[in-house]
Amino acid sequence: MESHPEARGGRHDGTAAVGVRVATLAPTQPSQVISAAVPHPIHRHFLFTARSSLYTLLLLAVASASGAYGVRKYGIFNCQASAYGPDTYLSYCAATSYGDYDHGAVWFGLEPAATAAAASSRVLFLGNSRTQFAFSTKATADWFSSISKSYYLLGFSHFENSTFELPLIRKLDAQATVYVINIDSFFDRTETGPGKTVMRDQAAMTRYEEKRRWQSIHEASCTAVKALCGNREAIFRSRSTGSWVMRGGRFTSEPVSYNENLDEGVLASYIALEKELLPGIPGSHSCIIMTIIPTVKTEIGTARAVAAALGRDLIAPRLSGLVTFDGVHLDERSAQRWSRAFFDEAGPQIRKCLNNR
Repeated sequence: MESHPEARGGRHDGTAAVGVRVATLAPTQPSQVISAAVPHPIHRHFLFTARSSLYTLLLLAVASASGAYGVRKYGIFNCQASAYGPDTYLSYCAATSYGDYDHGAVWFGLEPAATAAAASSRVLFLGNSRTQFAFSTKATADWFSSISKSYYLLGFSHFENSTFELPLIRKLDAQATVYVINIDSFFDRTETGPGKTVMRDQAAMTRYEEKRRWQSIHEASCTAVKALCGNREAIFRSRSTGSWVMRGGRFTSEPVSYNENLDEGVLASYIALEKELLPGIPGSHSCIIMTIIPTVKTEIGTARAVAAALGRDLIAPRLSGLVTFDGVHLDERSAQRWSRAFFDEAGPQIRKCLNNR
């Protein structure tokens, strides 16, 4: 094939030769060939921006999914949300990254209605979670309704004891006339984890405030889409009475039993500490009622000895057929039976104290 005439008169630096090849390959549209081979700078910028944006969106999507998974698996969304209401808040969620809210809610005043009700109630119940489940019953509500007096269940989880609850009632400036104390572990000298945190950790209030904010998101989201919530154990507290409602969780029940033996070490420790602490409880000491909540291997022998050493009666009805839902706390039916029997026995003393003030 003969070369193009302009090629013979061209420069010798190879430019003409290249021109010939390009012209030969695409003599009518050379610019299209060049554009296809080398993207325009504007196109390169657009493609880079688009790819960067897509990459960023993918990263955000992965991060969001990971965060949502973490909240669902380890946070508040791993717990039930079915017992929220105008009078109830989530006091405890068994998820790893949520846990206790109750201690901070009351100590820091994050639930003003609850702290006001506890401070102004005529009868305060103190103790651990066994106290809460045993008295969170219709029998309790009905008994106090019949005498038109207020009460508040001020027990806490984590086997809470006097190291937190006595400072708390002083902080609340409680006005109760009667105190019902479950002496089971109440006079232990060791601070619990949540109790120590809220009283000693300066950063604790911020963390508990964050837990409170999550509750409105939890309630709204899980009410709208139930599948968002798991079935881990969740406990809700009544702001007006302190009673508990539990949702979720899987447990193995076990019947109540009793240990009649006396633990001399516990007896000596409890007597010393009770004599030290009881004078710090506001109100008349004749209006402090001691009990022990039935559980597996209830330490009834030691409890009787402690009460006797302090010159007090132990009001602890012993009923047959009581059952714990988890080996620790009375189930709903047993709690109803036991609390009714408690008020049958303790009622006259409670009324006498209330009428004398």
